[in-house]
Amino acid sequence: MTSDEQGFETLAIHAGQEPDPATGAVITPLYLTSTYAQDGVGGLRGGWEYSRSGNPTRAALETCLAALEGGSHGFAFASGLAAEDTVLRAVCKPGDHVVIPGDAYGGTFRLFDKVLQHWGLDYTAVDQRDLDAVRAAVGDKTRLIWCETPTNPLLGITDIAALAGIAHRAGALLGVDNTFATPYLQRPIDLGADIVMHSMTKYLGGHSDVIGGALVVNDAALAEQVAFHHNAMGAVAGAFDSWLVLRGLKTLAVRMDRHCDNAERIVAMLREHAGVSSVHYPDTDEVAAKQMRRFGGMVSFRVAGDEEHALAVCGKTKVFTLAESLGGVESLIEHPHKMTHGSVAGTALEVPGDLVRLSVGIESIDDLLADLAQALG
Repeated sequence: MTSDEQGFETLAIHAGQEPDPATGAVITPLYLTSTYAQDGVGGLRGGWEYSRSGNPTRAALETCLAALEGGSHGFAFASGLAAEDTVLRAVCKPGDHVVIPGDAYGGTFRLFDKVLQHWGLDYTAVDQRDLDAVRAAVGDKTRLIWCETPTNPLLGITDIAALAGIAHRAGALLGVDNTFATPYLQRPIDLGADIVMHSMTKYLGGHSDVIGGALVVNDAALAEQVAFHHNAMGAVAGAFDSWLVLRGLKTLAVRMDRHCDNAERIVAMLREHAGVSSVHYPDTDEVAAKQMRRFGGMVSFRVAGDEEHALAVCGKTKVFTLAESLGGVESLIEHPHKMTHGSVAGTALEVPGDLVRLSVGIESIDDLLADLAQALG
């Protein structure tokens, strides 16, 4: 059986991770080295020269990432934003234009608005569920449509195949932040995307103990551009971080099934609770049903009250930990307006003050339900 025929769970455990030929070790070794001995000038043993340019542990992770996303080339970075910044500089130049989501992750908005605008990269933020609005935003200088689906924190769903068609007809590329869904629930390249990005900090690592980012592409020329910038800009994943993410990937499928199971139970409870005015979860979205296996472990809801009430709910939980980030085995609760999305306050992307975001972990669902019930009152 070839790797193309293997199932997701098999690839997550084996792709790029053959037993070490020197020792037979089943787990990929952790190569904590910055440089490699050469057999004469330019005589590289196994192709390794300097660990910014390449490291065997990182290479194993990159091979696995590409296999899971159905791409040909994977790249591991020091953070998700480092991956995003690198690919933008690889495919865009000053004077180019990018279409971003109208409810983009706060760090993505900050990167475009506070960093890359000074470099000369223009952007337009639109509700990407409105395909006519996306078409209207695309112009002669548009080089890239940048998509998140589901979005952070409102869990909006965008039609990846439709966006790919709009981008390609305009001579642009489509990049998809697949952090919330993971390749287990959604594979954007299969739907026409050119670039997939992850914050590996989240579900891919899965244990809240690593910071990392990833890009996967399926075009050799694009991969060459990204590889050059990956090395030249230098924001690469370290060997130990790569090893931690490889460990996390082995259990991604089983973890995501449990995240989804728990999230679905919590959504059902929140929709019936008098203290909740609305719930954001994509299980009723037709596009999500078409392009996702299941709907993930992220849930947002608006309280039946004001911002102060939302803050109070965040402060009352005992099993849900009040903290930023997401995607770990433990459940987290946060207030996006004052925490992860503070950078969009006062802009058109500002999120509601009465919104609460949950990263639903894999604990006992009865404990999670009881904790939310007592926090909501």
